[in-house]
Amino acid sequence: MSSAPSRSSQDAVGNSLAIAVDHVIEAIAAVAASNPVVLIDGRSGAGKSSLARSLVSRWPLRGRVQLVALDSLYPGWDGLDQGVALAKELILTPHARGMIGVWQRWDWTVGEPAEAHAVDPSLPLIVEGAGLLTPATARLGDVRVWLESPAVSRKQRALARDGDTYRPHWDRWARQEQRHVARDDPMSLATLVFPVP
Repeated sequence: MSSAPSRSSQDAVGNSLAIAVDHVIEAIAAVAASNPVVLIDGRSGAGKSSLARSLVSRWPLRGRVQLVALDSLYPGWDGLDQGVALAKELILTPHARGMIGVWQRWDWTVGEPAEAHAVDPSLPLIVEGAGLLTPATARLGDVRVWLESPAVSRKQRALARDGDTYRPHWDRWARQEQRHVARDDPMSLATLVFPVP
């Protein structure tokens, strides 16, 4: 029997994310701001990146939207909390204060910071990544999303996406996500919660 996801399970995930996009777009419009901030959290493989990319392609406001994935900030496989702290300090807080934020991409190959990127406070912003919704970051997001998905499905999708690069680190990363869920209760901080099969 194949371990690859079935077409029907892929369709179910796609349908769930399409519904989520529709609801998030409605929430963005309801904010009635030119530069809203959308925060997307969920455990690895839940569909955060797919949701964020769909939102960018269907962004409901005029002009462009900025997207930052925390995968570009986590400083290595033990860096979930530090990546979120960097996002708060270098991206979310400056954006909220009307200041340009500057962050450095983490180069996973060499294990050190790489080039710098700027975030324009006048433009809307989507930030997505595991661990993102905390009491400290939630107040900086206008629309806050939590994606809830079963562990077996998430693991299958994440390893299909990242393969042998991620496989040896799955349990290590999952423990950090579990600490975040237990400590921060991100589902309670979300303005929108979506199940993903």
